[in-house]
Amino acid sequence: MDLVESYREDLRFARKPLTWLLLGALLATLLALPGYADSSWLVRASLICLYAIGIMGQNILIGYTGQISFGQAGFLAIGAYSFAHLKTLGVPFLLALAAAGLAAGLAGVLVGFPSLRLKGPYLAIATLGFGVAVYQIFANWELLSGGRSGLSVPKLQPAFGLSREVYVYYIYLGLLVVSTVVTYNLISSYVGRAFVAIRDSDIAAEVMGVNLTRYKLLAFAISSFYTGVHGGLFAQFLGHLEPQTFNIAESLTLFVAVIVGGLASVEGSILGAMFVILVPTFFSASRWLVPVLYGLTILVVLVFQPLGLAGLWIKTRLYFQLWPFR
Repeated sequence: MDLVESYREDLRFARKPLTWLLLGALLATLLALPGYADSSWLVRASLICLYAIGIMGQNILIGYTGQISFGQAGFLAIGAYSFAHLKTLGVPFLLALAAAGLAAGLAGVLVGFPSLRLKGPYLAIATLGFGVAVYQIFANWELLSGGRSGLSVPKLQPAFGLSREVYVYYIYLGLLVVSTVVTYNLISSYVGRAFVAIRDSDIAAEVMGVNLTRYKLLAFAISSFYTGVHGGLFAQFLGHLEPQTFNIAESLTLFVAVIVGGLASVEGSILGAMFVILVPTFFSASRWLVPVLYGLTILVVLVFQPLGLAGLWIKTRLYFQLWPFR
């Protein structure tokens, strides 16, 4: 078994040489994807990468801290429009992306204040109200949203002789790798332990010295930052923004991805992103039956895998760890 002998070792992203070998093989496979996949699958892979970043952030809030939020579409819109306006002004891609994350993170701090007094469904309704309010602001304030014609986002210019699809895929994949490493280290640190303590019992956490105000607001800020980055990447991916893109359905999609992928699981966040992108694609030939089959698939996963797709991953990992003494 993979035993941890020190706090420094617990903070490491991977502890065993075999783990690094498998991660290297996975990364090599993903880097080689443009060589054997057509452009349509590269587009889907890029979508999975950007959604996984946002879902990872929401999992920090819901899965690790226990704060239910249905306002992610609002943070997504703030990040997307902040990025689009900055890109229009000629701000470099990474700087505009960081600013989009910071704008959404600041909004997350403001929305996080109700979490100091609200819990469960009450907090969910409060955050839902925030998402609806943000949608109405962008839908009716033409200076922000570009009016009926929407807001165009300058295209990302490819480099190194790569096509646009391949270049975007590599950038999004790189950002996903960075986000995954940062998230793993965050949840292994004392901050992550404070989040989990609040999720399990905020009263007990406060008795043990956890500052509820600080860490609840921090959870909202970090989660919203991830969602703002997701929004910026989504804006760059779409190339054109309209307020209708950021309605309540988008919040529900992200929430479904967290639950189906697996609560409090970084791997589950990535698997959840794959689920919400690929399952509708596989059923696309069914036309009007797509929502029905999509809903049935969600039901099947939750019935047979209560821990989400991450539960299946955990069982597979334990199988190989205990083999041949299973």
